[in-house]
Amino acid sequence: MKTKFRKRLLLASVSLSLCSVLIAAEGEKDARQLAPGVYMWQGDRDKREPANSTLVLFRDYAVLIDGNFPWGARELLPKLRSLTDKPIRYLVNTHYHGDHSFGNSLYVDAGAAVLTSEATAAEMRTKGKRSWDNWKESGHTLEGARLEPATVTYSDNMFLDDGTQRLELHRLGPGHSRGDTVAYLPKPGIVITGDLCVTWPYGNNVGDADADYSGWLNALTQMASWNPKIVVPGHGPAGDLAALQTQREYLSDMWHQVQTGIQAGKTADQLAGEINLTSHGTIASTPAANATSVRAMFSHLSKPR
Repeated sequence: MKTKFRKRLLLASVSLSLCSVLIAAEGEKDARQLAPGVYMWQGDRDKREPANSTLVLFRDYAVLIDGNFPWGARELLPKLRSLTDKPIRYLVNTHYHGDHSFGNSLYVDAGAAVLTSEATAAEMRTKGKRSWDNWKESGHTLEGARLEPATVTYSDNMFLDDGTQRLELHRLGPGHSRGDTVAYLPKPGIVITGDLCVTWPYGNNVGDADADYSGWLNALTQMASWNPKIVVPGHGPAGDLAALQTQREYLSDMWHQVQTGIQAGKTADQLAGEINLTSHGTIASTPAANATSVRAMFSHLSKPR
């Protein structure tokens, strides 16, 4: 019995050590190996390259999940080439938002095909195009890139398995957006969530026109049911199962309080000043970001259906 107990303690220690390594300082620049053939680059908000990217190596090719803005893609491509000479066969967009998809054309020019859910592909052609056409950030130009639509799509699920890796793509939206895809690697227990989950101190974007908060909560519940060992969020350091639980509690609390406030006849400004989400830790530690999210959710829930 003592031997079994020592083994359990050792396994628990290894698990805690892994989590402490993964949940590292904000702004990690280099590739971080999460499992054999699986690497993550953490986005850099200060450089306006906020989205995380994950590389999965198969026997004869590679898959990249989320490619950032064009200037982020230009920085990432040489890092990919220094890590592997395998061709990037697919670039997966977890959703259509520009920080995850506007760099698509650089990877396509390097030989990749863009892979998304059908719903995300439709959003790229509509809302994504409007966002691209209306881009006005003079400090970050889209020059030299183009809006690149998906070339391979699926309805609900797609599986890539060559015996070396198994990558499952599941459309769990509508949630953060209509087409949200998550990528799941069942062997090492890694889930790559896109913006259905974040871990940085700036909350989450809840204001997409097709956001569905009930669906979002269900998506988080489904991912948690897989009991992942590692969670790669859309933004912020990698974590573990607790990251999904924290995101769910944060979103549920905000949704409940905003709905209650609307029913009481309160304004967006009143709720932004009254609702306190800081009990949810790092994700909710910036009051200005919380207020922005509350106003966005208020606007979304106040629209006639």
